[in-house]
Amino acid sequence: MREQILPFYVVCDESFSMSDHIDALNDGLRELHRAIGTDPVVADKTRFCLIGFSTTAEVLLPLSDLSDITEIAGLTAKSATNYIGAFDLLRETIEKDIAILKAEGHLVYRPAVFFISDGLPTDSRPWRPAYRRLVDQSWSPRPNIIAFGIGDALADIIREVGTFKAFMSQDGVSPGTALHEFARALTKSIVKSGSSIADNGSLTLQVPEQIPGFTELEVDPL
Repeated sequence: MREQILPFYVVCDESFSMSDHIDALNDGLRELHRAIGTDPVVADKTRFCLIGFSTTAEVLLPLSDLSDITEIAGLTAKSATNYIGAFDLLRETIEKDIAILKAEGHLVYRPAVFFISDGLPTDSRPWRPAYRRLVDQSWSPRPNIIAFGIGDALADIIREVGTFKAFMSQDGVSPGTALHEFARALTKSIVKSGSSIADNGSLTLQVPEQIPGFTELEVDPL
């Protein structure tokens, strides 16, 4: 049956610095799974994919209807913070997923990416070319990116990654608390987006304007 679908991709830093607080994010993702998976209206109109990145990037949960999933694989802290692998894998995954959804006859909207990092990129070569391929205006399924920075992440880099919105954790907010609020904001975004249909019948990406523990950064248009 032809459906309107808004795909969500969550791209999470799994570097070593996440060791002490990654459990908070995994708890948040489990809560998201329960909230979305038990809401048939939202689950029908959204799809969810989880990508973790460290030295390399890996699809931990392929793009799925969360009502069909019994468990989301947990993130684990590893070593580095390589952006190139994350952006290359994300572009490849989006391209494949959109092609499959369209072949099944669905009406697919521009993907939304929630990107979170707690440190500086550690790539041995420039990461921006891989990023530019991901957001290339000539590439039809280029995603809207909402970027979140916590811990030692630099606001300038987080602002550069976000194409739609960017947020930086506030001073005095622990990484664990920030990650929990990130997961809550993600859940709210999926629920509101999947529940709202614009006047023209299309789905629209809904992101909370204010997120506890985070400051919204100005994002320049591409």
